[in-house]
Amino acid sequence: MDQLDVVTAFLYGLMKEKVFCSVPEGVELDDGFDCVELLKAIYGLKQASRVWNETFDEYVRSIGFRVSCYEPCLYIKVVDGECVLLLVYVDDVLVTGSSAEMIAEVKHQLKSRFEMTDSGKCSFILGIEVVHNADGSVTLSQACYINDILERFGMQDCKPAESPVDISMKLVPSDATTKLDAPFREAVGALMHLMTSTRPDIAFAVGYVSRFMEKPQVEHWIAVKRIFRYLQGTKSHGIRFSPDKNIDFQGYSDADWAGDLSDCKSTSGYLFQVASGPISWGSKKQSSVSLSTSEAEYIALSLAIQEGKWVHEQLCEVMVAAGGMTPELKFFEDNQSCIKMTKNPVNHGRAKHIDIKYHHIRDEVKRGEVIVEYCETATMLADIMTKGLGGPRHKDLTAALGVHACSH
Repeated sequence: MDQLDVVTAFLYGLMKEKVFCSVPEGVELDDGFDCVELLKAIYGLKQASRVWNETFDEYVRSIGFRVSCYEPCLYIKVVDGECVLLLVYVDDVLVTGSSAEMIAEVKHQLKSRFEMTDSGKCSFILGIEVVHNADGSVTLSQACYINDILERFGMQDCKPAESPVDISMKLVPSDATTKLDAPFREAVGALMHLMTSTRPDIAFAVGYVSRFMEKPQVEHWIAVKRIFRYLQGTKSHGIRFSPDKNIDFQGYSDADWAGDLSDCKSTSGYLFQVASGPISWGSKKQSSVSLSTSEAEYIALSLAIQEGKWVHEQLCEVMVAAGGMTPELKFFEDNQSCIKMTKNPVNHGRAKHIDIKYHHIRDEVKRGEVIVEYCETATMLADIMTKGLGGPRHKDLTAALGVHACSH
């Protein structure tokens, strides 16, 4: 996977609207004019990023690429059974594919149209370090970012903790009028960026403390510092993808029934793996109170299927382009009653009240588009997304979901 960066990307975009700007100080125009019309976009203009994207999109399509049906920043080109994938984020471009010759040709075409810096094999993108291990696996980590936020919030010398949540501490919202003298919201935001990028093992912990953004108190800040302490001992951890040719796509869905002490609402959690590494995950408090464990699990499965269908379709699109086999959309669930509800449309007493919006699950299962299978709670990887766990259990699940220490 090669990395390219477009130099002054926004300046390539041609303006469609008439926009005028004042001339720089010291510049004099003929006939007394004091403004000029912009023919191209400039940095700071609200249309600049959109105009640049349209310019890039038009050119990439002209050299044989098509845009993905599921991700507008992904472009796909297939020639004689060989494929090239192009992923763009503003002015950062990643190129990969099955043919080194096609990759070289695409890079040459891009460089002939735009001024670019070629970094070769991708090693650092959007704050994420890409490490190519000796065994062929690839690890995505953010050790530098963790060091930065630990220093920013004065936790660079803290004692490491074995898990991100102190399971003996139960947090509730506060009605206190006292104001917390700590950068609580800023810290949670910094942790959320890390969690969504490369650290699914802190997903529940970050989601948990984010429930108290309105009136955070000392106990809530202590919970945030606990996450920092966990990161202190796991700085080098990141997502590892194995070199196995078998894609092995699978999803996990779980729920913690009535886990929130303030309103008895449940927490949903899901996780999707490809090549033994997580590619999508989430931890979210449910919007309504569930009357049973199976109901909470059913609602959680609905959320997981919504995310899973998008991830699965995107993966299948890439696999078809690469000439590979498309995987099944399979979910593992550890609640037998929930699984029965997905396959049996009978409205029995404990399920007939469930909101109709969640019953799309039954249609998906009936059509064979989704497979739901049972797994033991001990092997339920999404358990780490729904509740705080003790050190040994958290460590085991972290390794199982594909987050490991990175060896340079």
